[in-house]
Parts: sequence; structure tokens; C-alpha cells
Amino acid sequence: MKLPNTSFLVLSVCLPIFLSSYHLKKTVLDSIYLTDTTNVLLQEWTGPYGGVPAFNEMTVEAVKPALEQGMKMSLREIDAIANNSEAPTFENTIVAMERSGEELGRVFTYYGIYSSNMSSPEFREVQQEMAPKLSEYSSKISQNEELFKRIKAVYEQSQQEPLGGTPLEDDQQRLVELIYKRFQMNGAELDEGKKKRYAEINKELSKLYTQFSNNVLADEEGYVTYLTDNQISGLSESLISAYAKAAADRGKEGMYAVTNTRSAMDPFLTYSDERDLREKVWHTYYSRGDNGDEHDNNEIIEEILKLRRERVGLLGYDNYAEWRLQDRMAKNPENAMELLNAVWPAAIARVAEEVEDMQAVADAEGDTITIKPWDYRYYAEKVRQQKYDLDSDEVKEYLQLDKLQEAMFYVAGEIFNYNFTPVPEGKVPVFHPDVKAWEVTDKTSGEHIGLWYLDPFARTGKRSGAWATTYRRHTTFDGKETVLGSNNSNFVKPAPGQPLLISWDDATTFFHEFGHSIHYFSSNVRYPSLNGAVRDYIEFQSQLLERWLSTDLVIENYLVHYETGEPMPQELVNKIKKADTFNQGFATTEYLASALMDMKLHLTDPKNLDVDTFEKETLAAMNMPEELVMRHRTPHFSHVFSGEGYATAYYGYMWADVLTADAAEAFAEAPGGFYDKELANKLVKYLFAPQNSVEASEAYRQFRGRDAEIEALMRDRGFPVPEE
Repeated sequence: MKLPNTSFLVLSVCLPIFLSSYHLKKTVLDSIYLTDTTNVLLQEWTGPYGGVPAFNEMTVEAVKPALEQGMKMSLREIDAIANNSEAPTFENTIVAMERSGEELGRVFTYYGIYSSNMSSPEFREVQQEMAPKLSEYSSKISQNEELFKRIKAVYEQSQQEPLGGTPLEDDQQRLVELIYKRFQMNGAELDEGKKKRYAEINKELSKLYTQFSNNVLADEEGYVTYLTDNQISGLSESLISAYAKAAADRGKEGMYAVTNTRSAMDPFLTYSDERDLREKVWHTYYSRGDNGDEHDNNEIIEEILKLRRERVGLLGYDNYAEWRLQDRMAKNPENAMELLNAVWPAAIARVAEEVEDMQAVADAEGDTITIKPWDYRYYAEKVRQQKYDLDSDEVKEYLQLDKLQEAMFYVAGEIFNYNFTPVPEGKVPVFHPDVKAWEVTDKTSGEHIGLWYLDPFARTGKRSGAWATTYRRHTTFDGKETVLGSNNSNFVKPAPGQPLLISWDDATTFFHEFGHSIHYFSSNVRYPSLNGAVRDYIEFQSQLLERWLSTDLVIENYLVHYETGEPMPQELVNKIKKADTFNQGFATTEYLASALMDMKLHLTDPKNLDVDTFEKETLAAMNMPEELVMRHRTPHFSHVFSGEGYATAYYGYMWADVLTADAAEAFAEAPGGFYDKELANKLVKYLFAPQNSVEASEAYRQFRGRDAEIEALMRDRGFPVPEE
């Protein structure tokens, strides 16, 4: 997924329980304690739209004292709940917890911006210092014995037939069960000795996660490939201009800079005629965190794996994957591996076909080479042009970022009934001049839904990739909260006055991340902790939204030529659709290799583990094609090792894609196709609005009338469908 890799999000799965109600009404508890009114990061948000973060006033110097004060305030609230003399009830325990942590939640919004969007050496020092303190804070909550007694009492009451009392409503019951399970999973029932060690492990891990993440960022910032005029053969004018600007921004006027990010690397490997430079850029990118220097991550990974295994061992589990997947759709690692292994043979078989086609092109052109990983994108593009007469550069001429943004707004209006209106510059604070904001309203009633922020461009201090996040999520139990959602990308900023043209893959990712934001805006839940979804379900909504990019209404109205404004010709549209499953071997295999590696690393005994050797031997045993590499090599696998959000959960993209392919077939079969109003209403009602208030499998059955079927995924990728 695509969420920000900020340290605070990964310290403990307990944190969201207490910190998600960022902006709820003050409780009686709040008035007991003095709030630090001088630190802007703690202050209540003011201004329009129900209050917005004061991004224009935040400073790195304010982060540490704000975190320390916020943690104190939050722990006082938790202690007051835990030590309440009244008998535990849903209201005085569970609801009180939902209302706690407001000030600290606000601080985390700013902390996340510094961690993901605006990192600096000064902030990283604060981050390194605060990571163990935040872990200690989390442990003080998850291991609060009196608090857990109250939670357990409410849970046990909820499992019994009410005697003259009022039973909990469905969403309340769900909330109690989720909170009880999360405390259980995080050691609430351990004895004192094991609790102490559990907390120590979390503290050690928090330091390692921060160090891992900062090492990757250091390698992304520290390695740049500079080109001269005689080294840009094959590159488009727009790409050359963007690389020139990147060089000028780094004081290298007259040169061209390929920065060490995917958005810069990928097009270079696709179009550059300079094979030696392709190899250099490829090695630079895929060796992040693996250079044997001060930023090498291999020993850190080994230590992370050992600590994770020891920690779940305290709870009686054999391995980390077994512990982690118990509350996911997959339920256990065996089910997750079954899915990955079912697709793997078809994926690598398709790679062999793709390599054969590429080698034939290279041979025909007189290139005396054997296809290597730095050749794959380059010759795949030549095969695409030859086999489908489809030139990716020609396609890019119709993919302007601004027009794609309009297309996303159109889809949001047609399917979700949302309207996006630009917020006048200066009306809401932003943390960088590149960031813009839009107000989201209901098309029919005009009701305010929230704000959407967009931070589209790469820059120093911003982590690579694309992601979505929220600064405030929807709730209704204490007055309706509007949503503040954000999308973040790393597009190479174009030269002044030039449009930003992007690839079809990047356009798909743009729609994907917007899908996460739409999921936020669609939320219709009462309690903060019911926002979100389990990891192997949460990518479904965003992956499904990708499908609207290739619908006729989007293509005809928004994919227009950047110079002439003419719509994409039907001939080119036909070529794109005909090539829909082209290069699926590469795309599926590089992803699956990472997902399988994630799972295998957490199923093996990490004692005396050499990470580099394990990666090589595991891939060899899997018959990994030598012509490509994992999408995320282990030393820079931030999804898994800069926190715990995707640890043993990277398989979730494939799990969610089964749902995506199955749901896409439902739309394809509907009378109105992808714009069928009846099916769109069901989509919102059952799959977007409920968030985690309904178990994911049940939610999908309510939408589709049955479980999703893997055969839909195989058809979608052009792979043979297994016979029953």
C-alpha cells in the first residue's frame, strides 16, 4: 500500500485505537489537565472546514516537546479511564478511549508530514530520539492491566444475552471485539516478566524501523546519476527537460540528473539507448540499503526478524506470520501462500515468453547481448511497439497530470456523487508551495464532505513512491467530523511552462492512490477505530478505482493531446486495450517475488540468518527468472521493515486483486457498465462506506452475492485458468 511510512504508525497496532479521534469534542477529562497552549502542534485546529492543520506554522523544533506533552496528556486520560471507580461499561470505557488522545493525534499529523514529505537531518535526529519514547508510550497503554480488565469486562458482557439491559448495536459490538482482540494480540494477558520483555522488544524495534527508513532515504538522496548531452539518446524532450531541471536544482546546470527514485529510474530504463548507463542506474536503484556502508540495512533486517519472532514467541506463536494473519482475511500464512503459489507458475512462464520476444528483437537489431534486468523495460517497449504498434511515448502525449486529475474528479462525481472545487490559494495552510487543496462536497445536496490535498512532485526529503493518508477521518458519534485526505506522489517536476506527461503505469498509480482517498471520503462510521480496514482488504477499493482510467468516458473526454487538445484517436485506444495484458509476466513476477520473500523471511528461523544469502537462495529455489528482480529487494523493502504495516502482509495486494478482478467483472456485466448507477450504489453502500464496521468477507458477499473467485484474477491477467 501505498500509506506513509512514519514511525508512529508502526510502533504498535494499539495506537490507532487511541489516536484516531483527532478532533472530537472535549471531554471532562480534558479540562482537568493544563494544555500547552504555546506549542502550535498541540493546539486545536481552527479556520474553515471545521478547522485545518496549521502547516504554515509548524517547525521541527516544536516536534519533540509537542510529542512529550501530548503523550503525558494522553496517558492521563487513559489512567483516568482505567481507574474509574464505576463498573465498566461501553460508554465509560470503550467510548472514553475513542475520545482520548486528541492532542497527540494532532501532533502526529505534523510528525507524519516531516517524516514522509519534509524530512531533514534535523528532523531525523528528533525521530531517532523519539522512536523509543513513543514505543514506551504505546506499551504503557497496551500493558495497562486495569484498562484491559475493563475492556475484557465489557467484551465478556457483550458476548452474553442481555438481562433486562440494552444490547450493543452491531457497530458497537464490532468495536468492542476489535479493541479486545488488539489488546490480546499485543500482550495484555502476559505475566509481568513477559510484558516487560515485550515492551523492551517494541522499543528496540522502533529504533530499528526508524534507522531502516532513514537509511533508504539517505541512499535515495545520496546517489544521483548525472548525464551529459551525448548520453541522452532515446529520451523524450519532456523527460530531458525534467532531468535538466533536476540537475539545475542540484547546482549542475547544463547536465541531466537521474535521481534515485522509481519515478526517475523507470522511464530512463525504458527509453535510454545507453546500455552501460541503464546498468548503472539499475544497480544504483536496486542496491539501496545494500552498499556495505553506514546506510546498509542487512544487519538491521536480521535483528528485526529475530526480535519479531521472539516477541510473538512470548505469546505462544511459532512465527510472526502466524500471529499477524489471524485477524486478516487470509486468517493464516498457509492460505496466503496458497494464493501466491497458485499464480507464481503462470507468472514466470509468461516471463519466459516475454524474454524470448525481447531477445528476438535484440538479435534482429544486431545487438549482441543477452537480456539482463536493466534491459527488460527497454526491449519490452520495443516488443510493445512491434507486436501492438504501441509506443509508450505516444501514449504519454495524451496523459497530462492535470487532465488525469480532472478525470478522477469526474469518476468521483459519477460513482460517488462528489464534487471537487479548488480552494483559493491562502485559504488553508499548506506545508509546501507545490501542495494544493480542493473542497469535496456532495453533488446533490452541496453538503461539505472534506478537503483533498495533493502533493505531486519529488523533492529532497520526501520519501519515494506514492501514498495516501488522512489528517482527519470521518466519525459521527460525537458530532460529524469532515475528512481531510491527502494524496502524495513523486512525479519529476516539469520545466516551467511545460505540461507534466506521465506513463500509463503512473496514471494507474495516480488513480489507485485517489481510490484510497475516496475510501476515506466515503466513510460512514460512528466510531474512529472503525475507520480503515484489514491490510489484505484495504488495497481492494483503490485497485478497483484504477479500472475507471480505461473506461471510454475517461479516454474520450480527458485523455487529450497536450499540444492539440484532440482526444486520443480510437486506433490508439484499440491498441492500448489490445495490449492490456502485455508485460504481465514482468509486473506479476516482480510483485510476487517480493510478497513471497516477505512471507518466507517471517516463516524461517532468523537465527544466524544472512539476509543477502537467504534472498539469493530463496529466489533460486523459486526459479526466479534472472532477467528481472524483486520489485522491492529486501534491503530497501520499506513496506516490511520500516514498520509493521505490511510485514507478512505484502501478499495483500494480490489478495485484494482477486476481489478487484471479480468486482470488475460485475461492472463489465452490468447494464450500465462501469457507470451503472445501481451497482455503483451497492459499491458505496457495502464496500466503501462501512470501512471496518463489517467483516471484509461478509461485506464483499453483500456486494457480490458470493465470495470472490481466483479465476477472475487469472482471466484478468491473461493467464491460463486452472482446471477444477
